[in-house]
This record gives sequence, structure tokens and C-alpha cells, in this order.
Amino acid sequence: MNILEVEGINKHFGGLAAASAVDFHVGAGEIVGLIGPNGAGKTTVFNLVSGALLPDSGVVRFKGIGITGLKPHKIVRIGIARTFQSVKIFSKMSVSENVLLGHLFGRAKGSVISDPAKGETEEILDFVGLAGLKEARAMDLILANQKRLEVARALATHPDLLLLDEVMAGLTPTEVAKAMELVKRIRDRGVTIVMIEHVMKAIMSICDRIIVLHHGMKIAEGTPEEIVSNKTVIEIYLGE
Repeated sequence: MNILEVEGINKHFGGLAAASAVDFHVGAGEIVGLIGPNGAGKTTVFNLVSGALLPDSGVVRFKGIGITGLKPHKIVRIGIARTFQSVKIFSKMSVSENVLLGHLFGRAKGSVISDPAKGETEEILDFVGLAGLKEARAMDLILANQKRLEVARALATHPDLLLLDEVMAGLTPTEVAKAMELVKRIRDRGVTIVMIEHVMKAIMSICDRIIVLHHGMKIAEGTPEEIVSNKTVIEIYLGE
């Protein structure tokens, strides 16, 4: 079953086509990679799916229901969460407060800080490896942990689909390996993942399928093995 369907999405900024007739689907339980050169339109696609941007034309469906034009907060509450290319955390709040806010904003019933909400926050922080830093201010975390915090806050909204925007950018090889393991464990929790990433080791190792964009257009789609041997992708993006 497809959890996400994007059909003929177009988005122009003046004369620039940031997304041009983009079509793809994501099956429930998949990890799908979205790659391409800088400016290819990857984050624009995320913005269109998450409601941060309105498409000029085209349709986005989530679990078979059209969500094109819905506001971002409504899209979060039906089960789509995301992270951002530049980390967006509440820097002066504690680590646990950041995650608790995600819980209260997402699909949790009510708007009070309950014991179940606190318990879930503790569980998520333990899951992403931040339990020992729960009282630290978010701004005091190293980059790798700030990215983990953003993932934790997204998970607290109870997503069925998680959009990860360069969650491994700027990390050391050891941190990348840990991030790869986290992504796989998130999928094991039943969350479908679409990830934008330039770290090819990660994309090729953990993705079931890969979609390649260039100048806002989809130029290739397939398994990691198919993408790494695609002559057009090699010429435009991967190199020899």
C-alpha cells in the first residue's frame, strides 16, 4: 500500500521551476532516498508535501486522501512529520521540553502536561540516545545531538511518515554511522521514511529506493544498485 503519492507537482518561483511535473510514490514501511545536486528541488518537494508551500498544480495524497493545500499543523496531526535542512529547535528550552512540545502539538489528546506525556518524552529521548541530556538547554548540544533532538521532537507527534532533510549533514563518520542506525530503528517502529541526503554511503546502504531530482525534474528512480549504475545520474550527480 502506498502511504504517500505525489502526482504532477509543479512549483515555480518567478521563472525558476523548483518542481516540474514531479511524480513518485512511497510504500508503507519503505525508506526512500531523495537525492540530487544543490538546487535540484529536494527541499521544495518536502515543503510541498508538508504544507509549507502550496503547489501551482498537482496533487499530494496521504493514505489515499488528498492533502494538497492543507496547513502544516493539520498535516502534522494526520501523521506526517519532518526535520529541516538547517536545524530548527527551541534553543532556550531544555531537551525534554522540546520533545514534550512535539507531543502536545501533535496527535496527542488534550493540551496538558500529563504523566503519560512525560513518560512518552522519556521513552523517545532514550530511543534517540538523549536521555542523559534531558535537562540540558537545546542550544548547548553539539550538532549531532541537535539533529537527534529534532528527530525526537518529530517522533513525539506520532508520525506514520517522517521526512528527514539532511539529518546527516555536517556529522563525523562515527556520527553518520549512528544516525544510519537510528533511521533503521525508526523504520522498525513502523514509521515510513523519506530522506534527503548527500551522504551517499547512507543513501546506498539503508534506502529501499532512490529518487533523483535535477532542476526540479525527476530524472531517475530505482533501487540503490540501479541508481549507482545509471549513466545520467553518474554524469549529473554521482561522478565517476
